[in-house]
Amino acid sequence: MIELANLPLPLIFVISLALVLTACEIGHKLGLRADDRVSSNLSTLEASILGLLALMISFTFAMALSRFDARRDAVLNEANAIGTTALRARLLPAPHNTQCLTLLREYVQIRLDITQRQPSDSEMAAAVTRSNAIQEALWQQAKAVAAKDNAVVPTGLFIQTLNDMIDVQEKRLTAVRNRVPNIVILALYGITVVAMAFTGYAGGLERRRWRPAVYITGMLVATVILLIQDIDRPNTGFITVSQQPMIDAAASLSGYSD
Repeated sequence: MIELANLPLPLIFVISLALVLTACEIGHKLGLRADDRVSSNLSTLEASILGLLALMISFTFAMALSRFDARRDAVLNEANAIGTTALRARLLPAPHNTQCLTLLREYVQIRLDITQRQPSDSEMAAAVTRSNAIQEALWQQAKAVAAKDNAVVPTGLFIQTLNDMIDVQEKRLTAVRNRVPNIVILALYGITVVAMAFTGYAGGLERRRWRPAVYITGMLVATVILLIQDIDRPNTGFITVSQQPMIDAAASLSGYSD
């Protein structure tokens, strides 16, 4: 099956537009050859197919938008968790406070680096592996402090927020990996091709000037499909998830004195 997420967005737009216009032309040629007697219910069928296309577009767009919102919330939640962990790390006795802040700065930087581009699977795996290693190092720091002093403040509070930070990472990874299913996008393409072919068919059957209106409609549909796939890509394209919460967290950590 074609994995559309691996294709660049400009190529997707060109392919979408080519499919739509080709379907229109093929439908028009078939309409010119058809018997005029089949046109009695043509307007009803045309409206039904275009209505189905509109429903499919709205359904797919809603799926992509909900996933976009989940990724945006995940960035904010993780930035807040890291910031809280850093604040409580400053309450730990030396040298644990300094070591924890150093680890947290690297932790934030990994997230900023990986969101500057569309990472490959190997790059993402390496980033997750390094993040897990930092989490383990922070946990060892917490254990070392707890062995010396297991008081709830500040050691217990640091352990609690560290655990929250670890949990939030998995939530964010899940949000990033949760994409609109490929089969849904392919189904949208299939319905689009059928709808545009039928519109061209209706134009040929009725012998009317059809190209300007149908071509404009096809271009708009191709643009909306491009927008759906753009929203579904968290780090690349024209619409990306803002990393400002993580940038603010990095700026705060850099201002903390060791």
